[in-house]
Amino acid sequence: MKRTISYIAAAATAATLLCSCDKSWLDPKPLSFFAPENTYVNSEGLEAALVAAERNMRHEFFGDGAPILTEMFTSDIAVNGKTDASSSMCDFITQMTPTGLGTSVDNNQMSWYWSEGFKGIKYANTALDRRFNATFESEAEENEVIGKCYFHRAYRYYKLIHQFGDVPWIDHEIQTPEDNFSSYDRFSIAEQCYYDMEFAYEWVSDDNDMGAISKGACGLLLMKFCLVTGRYDRAIEVGREVVAAHPMIYTKQFDNTSGNLMLDLHSRAAKSSIANTEILHVVVSTLDTKDQGSDRIQTMRNGVPYWANGSIKTPDGQTGCTIDLQSETNGKYGVLDNDYNVGRGIATMRPSAYYQYEIWTDKEKNDMRGPYYGINADNPEDLSQKSWREMEDLYYNNLSLKDKQSEYYGKHLIRPAGMIVADSTRCWFRWPHYILYVPDETETSDWKGGYTPWYVYRSAEAYLIMAEAYYWKGDSANCAAMLNEVRRRAGAEDLSASEAGISAILAERARELFYSEPRHVELVRMSYMYARTGKTCEWNGRQYSMDNFSGPEGTGTTNPCTDEGYNFYYDWVVAHNDFYYKGNGTNTQYSDTGYVQYAKGIFRIAVHNVLWPVPESAIVDNKGDLNQNEGYVKVASHPYNVEPIHIEVDKHGYE
Repeated sequence: MKRTISYIAAAATAATLLCSCDKSWLDPKPLSFFAPENTYVNSEGLEAALVAAERNMRHEFFGDGAPILTEMFTSDIAVNGKTDASSSMCDFITQMTPTGLGTSVDNNQMSWYWSEGFKGIKYANTALDRRFNATFESEAEENEVIGKCYFHRAYRYYKLIHQFGDVPWIDHEIQTPEDNFSSYDRFSIAEQCYYDMEFAYEWVSDDNDMGAISKGACGLLLMKFCLVTGRYDRAIEVGREVVAAHPMIYTKQFDNTSGNLMLDLHSRAAKSSIANTEILHVVVSTLDTKDQGSDRIQTMRNGVPYWANGSIKTPDGQTGCTIDLQSETNGKYGVLDNDYNVGRGIATMRPSAYYQYEIWTDKEKNDMRGPYYGINADNPEDLSQKSWREMEDLYYNNLSLKDKQSEYYGKHLIRPAGMIVADSTRCWFRWPHYILYVPDETETSDWKGGYTPWYVYRSAEAYLIMAEAYYWKGDSANCAAMLNEVRRRAGAEDLSASEAGISAILAERARELFYSEPRHVELVRMSYMYARTGKTCEWNGRQYSMDNFSGPEGTGTTNPCTDEGYNFYYDWVVAHNDFYYKGNGTNTQYSDTGYVQYAKGIFRIAVHNVLWPVPESAIVDNKGDLNQNEGYVKVASHPYNVEPIHIEVDKHGYE
């Protein structure tokens, strides 16, 4: 790879020194071999610096309780399923506080997005500033490095401004301690990032290693900022260029284990292949890089039901499922091995009824992304074409049942008639097997999800962004046409122009981008767009504005605003996520799973939760004017509601 540092050469040099008779090498010298002034001297050195930013991107998706889960369970498609863990965030009204943003995988990763977001910005700014002392072979080579830095910075700011609102704008390398950060206007940040991404899209090429930033990735992020800043025609123009250069995959060609195109597209082989034209950006974790800090994806642990915790009972009340099948006579990895066949899940991320059922209608009955595709009526045991898994696809495999000659041993699961809500939350739901199943060759049991590249941006999303751009323009026919490009590839029926509204767009994004898009971020982006444009939302007939976007000025968590209609995010989530469902417009109806031991089995959300609280530690350790978001408890000793600073936008010569 172009950016590989030659550690072998360094080791050879060290060996030569150790064999020398001259002992001058013992004299103390500055540790300067990999110091910035010796490393950031050319394009290769600066791109090596961006490896840290690429690694930082990977951490969002990988590991137990990956940060991307927080984006999902603060949205319409899922909730935190670990209601029996004392730190799990379920009741946002009482738990989402400036001091409650812990880093525990059982809780949430909001503080991760804050701290790691600014780390990514730091890596980008370091390379940007250090380039002034570097030597390049051409202007194009320098501009490509600049463009990649702009991407990494804008990628973080796209999330930060939709997660935390007005945040500090940092556009330089911080070489000395600074503690005077102030809030900058989120929309002027977006405006600057738009121009940065125009530059990146012009200069970054597609001729880059897998995992490095490409022109296609820059184009997709540019499209997102086009939506934020109201440049709908430009979003469509860039989108057409992106899909022309990166056509979607329409034929199975990567994994020969199934004829299902979606199983093929989401296979490790497809995500690893340079022949996959649909890839705009992936983050990489492979067996070859596992000794370099790579982590396993752990999608099976995070997203599969907790079938192995003893809650799955046979109809006569006996424990139905276990993991250890070493003594099973049919051999390890047989049909009874639920662990091997679907993964040993713990349901940290529990999908909502909206994602499991509501978005899969008669028009999606042949959709390869959906739960109804691949069912073999003639042979129900054949799951080779099936995209999803149901609990009824698993088997009672507890060997004690066999010893007792139970009639249920080796039979498919039957939903227990008396299963309580708390158990069904974690232990009984359907899931998208074709996305979450990632075998792990390094383990013989307790399969959680292995090493794999992971999609961040694909050209399918470019069609969905173009569809949304047409929606904001009021062009329903072309909105439907863009949605149908993605739907036809998956086998779904076409939508008509009258069906092409915000509901269709969000449903299609959920079907196509599960576990890759930051769902909360996209909902908040749409909420800002409704509020700033005043466009009537055809889903509920409302018009929104920036006034009271987070509800009336609250007094913190003691009196949160739970009125309807202040932002699209809140209205949409409480209407579509059955756990946060508010029912009749009051705050008296919510889901209670019955886990009174920790009082964390209650799922509630308030209007001001559209934005996450700025971590209190970032405010109290800071001398600048860093605002806290409305509805959250504020530190009395710090100024608030100070007018955020507007960036003097550098347009890089673009109009």
